[in-house]
Amino acid sequence: MTRVLSVASECAPLVKTGGLADVVGALPSALVSEGVDMKVLLPGYPAVMGALAREGAVMEEWDLFGGHANLIAATAGGLSLLVVEAPHLYERTGNIYLGPDGHDWPDNPERFAGLCWMAARVAAEGVNGWKPQVLHCHDWQAGLVPDYLRARPEARAGTVLTIHNIAFHGLAPYGRIGSLRLDGSRFNPEGFEFWGRISALKAGLVGADKLTTVSPTYAAELLRPEFGMGLDGVMRARREDLCGILNGIDEAVWNPATDPAVTPYADVAGKAANTAALRQEFGLPESRGPLCVVVSRLTEQKGLDLLIEALPALLSHGGQLAVLGSGEGWMEEAFRDAAQGGQVGVRIGYDEALSHRMMAGGDAILVPSRFEPCGLTQMYGLRYGTIPVVALTGGLADTVIHASPAALAAGVATGIQFHPVTAEALRGALVQLCDLFADREVWTRMQANAMAQPVGWQRSARAYARLYRDLAPHE
Repeated sequence: MTRVLSVASECAPLVKTGGLADVVGALPSALVSEGVDMKVLLPGYPAVMGALAREGAVMEEWDLFGGHANLIAATAGGLSLLVVEAPHLYERTGNIYLGPDGHDWPDNPERFAGLCWMAARVAAEGVNGWKPQVLHCHDWQAGLVPDYLRARPEARAGTVLTIHNIAFHGLAPYGRIGSLRLDGSRFNPEGFEFWGRISALKAGLVGADKLTTVSPTYAAELLRPEFGMGLDGVMRARREDLCGILNGIDEAVWNPATDPAVTPYADVAGKAANTAALRQEFGLPESRGPLCVVVSRLTEQKGLDLLIEALPALLSHGGQLAVLGSGEGWMEEAFRDAAQGGQVGVRIGYDEALSHRMMAGGDAILVPSRFEPCGLTQMYGLRYGTIPVVALTGGLADTVIHASPAALAAGVATGIQFHPVTAEALRGALVQLCDLFADREVWTRMQANAMAQPVGWQRSARAYARLYRDLAPHE
């Protein structure tokens, strides 16, 4: 078995703000059949500490960036965990990254440096006779792991950093080099310096042995200035060590045949009851067009301002829209305004069970993101026979087969892609969606194709296992 320590700031089902948590939570069980023994290292947030079945403290740190800490071995949600119990860093209510004012916690650099510091100690010393051969670091919150490992040559562990979203850099002022226990000689363009500041993400990008991201198309996009968020030069320098491994979804959780939140169904005929129930829940009447759903953060990155602009085209062709999400205030208000017309329903906030009902009841799911490293909602849609309408970017490009004339003729289409990512192109996609929906034979075939599309972790788990074996030192 290859021993791997997964280092992450969140992990489903314990604590989640986005798709990162889903990936971290799903990988360990997916990798068991590939001969990988994975433990997950997490911060001890209140939600995590309250869910643990503790096995005991396995390591003590007297000064973890401002206070005492213990490393707790535990299990929860079917996962084998190591949890950093450090109340001065993690015992806070609300969002794990943001304070009550909606801004980053001022000590976020130290909070996640603490996670990285403990990861390096585990790699060097092991716990209860278990010592990782590979450290799998996720996003900027685990970006300092390679730097801390430099000071511990006895660790002898390979490192891989996965970029879930390069837009978040984990920046800190130069003056905190000392408090973060970093080597000042590495504060330069070849190290972790980014425009005069410390970048935890860049530290990981230049320091890890291998880099991955969450779809092949996003890996290629990161080499370009319009997607690299100022780090495209670093990515081009590391292109030989970069690969894209497509995310999967948990097919036990997202399974329309067994989902307790919906009226279960195993084929497209079973969607009708869920569609009727969803219309009733959102107060929408019967309609001749498709019921489209959005389950998303309401932000410009997600392209939902484009949907507001293109929405009249959908409604004029008999379509409807149900929205679940929260985000930018003006966008929430714009969707509320659209709901006054009677063909749009809106729920501001997030509700996990409702998201399942929307996947089951929707005819189509709209994902018009300007950039999308992988995206999971379009894969949930495929699994539930809910046709994705997606921008041609990142993982959206890798998971949806566009309903081109050739794909329709061959009977293989699973959704609609549009490009460029503009309101005009989205209008065209929505009109195409309504036209396809009107052709029941074509539409039913697309739904069946979607439900048959592989969206699980099997193939990706094999790719990760090969990567870990290549990185693991010979013993």
